[in-house]
Amino acid sequence: MFGLDSRELRLLKSLRTPQNIQDFLDTLPINFEKGGETCMSPRRVLQTRTAHCMEGAMLAALALRFAGHKPLVLDLKVTGDDDHVVALFQRHGHWGAISKTNHGTLRYRDPVYRNIRELTMSYFHEYTEPKGKKVLRSYSRPVDLSRFDARGWMTDEEDVWYVPEYIDDVRHYDILIRSEHAILRPADPMERKIGSMLEWKNGRRVGHPKKS
Repeated sequence: MFGLDSRELRLLKSLRTPQNIQDFLDTLPINFEKGGETCMSPRRVLQTRTAHCMEGAMLAALALRFAGHKPLVLDLKVTGDDDHVVALFQRHGHWGAISKTNHGTLRYRDPVYRNIRELTMSYFHEYTEPKGKKVLRSYSRPVDLSRFDARGWMTDEEDVWYVPEYIDDVRHYDILIRSEHAILRPADPMERKIGSMLEWKNGRRVGHPKKS
């Protein structure tokens, strides 16, 4: 199926729920791209056992596809270049998100949001730069990755840059009006401290409670 081998299929089919998929993503070390920027296909992520947010979103979207969902992703656009991409799913008419991140924020969202804007706004106060400025400015329409099936996005051995390039260019919806930009309160010191927490350093998981 989709060019995947039997081992890949067994793994993907074992991730039966969004929670299972998020739990699996959380076991993968962050791809710090030490050898240069990457945009690995889900196959390459499974081979290397590492992922950044875009790579994690694509793998999650593929796993969601096997669980009966459309392979949807959402781009959260900010001031600057540090966008975040999540995989989308629906339960009982409400939206949730699966997220690969190295920070204490911008993580999984339960399917309790009535629409995509509502889901996006759940990230607004978390999405800050180190000095506390809130930077989330717009969100894309959901992108169905099946549009790239003919290009082999699921199994390509080369980087699949055409996926984030397309996502970056699709229609985005502003979440603020101009007058609101000037009244935003920066994140306070406690919020900045939480936002600076990292889950992975030097390939090792840190800041994670040990099992008793």
